[in-house]
Amino acid sequence: MTRRIGLIALVILIAPLAAHAQTGCDNSPENPTIVLALVGGAGAAFTSLRARLGRKR
Repeated sequence: MTRRIGLIALVILIAPLAAHAQTGCDNSPENPTIVLALVGGAGAAFTSLRARLGRKR
């Protein structure tokens, strides 16, 4: 269990280094705000659809 937590912590600490190597968000070809809005909207739609389908059963 401790080894798994250590591995997760290591991945969380290394992920920003990979993003920084790609010049961070300064040169990003996509708009991060739009991507975040699309992901949030998809999550909300999925939750709503799942709740509606669950009521019909």
